[in-house]
Amino acid sequence: MSVDMTAVPDAMPVLSRGKHRNPKKGACFMEFASYLAGERWSDHPRCTHPLLATMARLVNDFTSDDARPRLARLIPPVIGLTSDDLRVDVTIVLRAARTALPVAAAERQRVLAVAVLTSERILADLDGRAPDDISETSQRALDEVPHATKWAERFTRGMRISTKGFRRHAGPSAVRCAVQGIARACIADPDAMMYDLLAATIDDCTQLRGRSLAIDPARWVEACELTR
Repeated sequence: MSVDMTAVPDAMPVLSRGKHRNPKKGACFMEFASYLAGERWSDHPRCTHPLLATMARLVNDFTSDDARPRLARLIPPVIGLTSDDLRVDVTIVLRAARTALPVAAAERQRVLAVAVLTSERILADLDGRAPDDISETSQRALDEVPHATKWAERFTRGMRISTKGFRRHAGPSAVRCAVQGIARACIADPDAMMYDLLAATIDDCTQLRGRSLAIDPARWVEACELTR
């Protein structure tokens, strides 16, 4: 993803793990976003889609201290990026699950395969397609983990999930499993993979939702100073 930072000064915030009472105590990815959006200081601001914000918080917390500063360049495009369209939730889950499937531990692969199958069936229902009409991208991801896929197919046979259940429980659980799976995977650079996941997800949401809101460069500098 290529984020346009031309309107943002060179100053960068100091991001840290977890939730903070105020900027002087530190700031995570979404807390900084809340300040830029002019909202009450919070790691659950209204300016960003809830599931995208969940992913951002997880990536922030599981990224190493050395790599976390790079995440700041992804903050501006999440501001104003929100929607009630269920397709956004499903797209976020699919991106997370398909990305983590090849590298996650075996026990997580089952959860992620279930997430892919469930998400594809929800999309098929929204689009008026047959429940077993799975996208080529998802099928390729599932083919990489045949044992987990067979288990997930048995587990989800006849399963029905409500929109409310997907948004409140299944979606967030799948995203959490995916980010944790990448963070703990035996790969060379989990930080880079988590960054790329968040960047690609922001791109996905932008294509569905449209452009995010412009930020005030002066407020960016002010927020950076508060977190130092």
